[in-house]
Amino acid sequence: MTAVPPKQPAWHHASAIVDEGAQLGEGTKVWHFAHVSPGARIGGCCSLGQGVYVGNDVSIGDNVRIQNNVSVYDAVTLEDDVFCGPSMVFTNVYNPRAAVARKAEYRRTLVKRGATLGANCTIVCGVTIGEYAFVGAGAVVQKDVKPFALVVGVPARQIGWMSRYGERLALSLRVPDDTALCYAECPHSGDFYRLEKSGHVTLVKEGKLP
Repeated sequence: MTAVPPKQPAWHHASAIVDEGAQLGEGTKVWHFAHVSPGARIGGCCSLGQGVYVGNDVSIGDNVRIQNNVSVYDAVTLEDDVFCGPSMVFTNVYNPRAAVARKAEYRRTLVKRGATLGANCTIVCGVTIGEYAFVGAGAVVQKDVKPFALVVGVPARQIGWMSRYGERLALSLRVPDDTALCYAECPHSGDFYRLEKSGHVTLVKEGKLP
């Protein structure tokens, strides 16, 4: 039986600021010049890179990776296993003006389990990014993204589907006439996926992720 490594306490670099009241789970690391606000709730085994900011009204799950220079503003929720690429952007006000206070108008953003947000992409507030969706580098997301969807461009548009492992799936965007073409396997994990009549992809058989 494989020994389970002991859990480590949360850690932050001497240059980082973790305000009193912030909740950091076991094994979470906060790197250089990051700032975690007092109301933030962060799970275990997360990594917050250099220059990351986390607001008060923010909930972050377990095993989340936030790369350098990302600000996670109020009204953002990141579920488990989310990846935020370097310098990607969240917003929380749809129509900001410096002279107009709009804190009561924040629109909530939800990034669901396993999703990837590529480097320099922008997530316009009020959207939901589905489980294991993949947002390409530099994309601008203005509407909800389906689970397992691959979206790119400005504005972001769907061009395909991605597996949990992060590999492109051989599935069309629309349900084909031949039902055999509605299924695809991830060669790395053995996961099996089905394109439903609803236009969504579901995981129908789980393999093993590394």
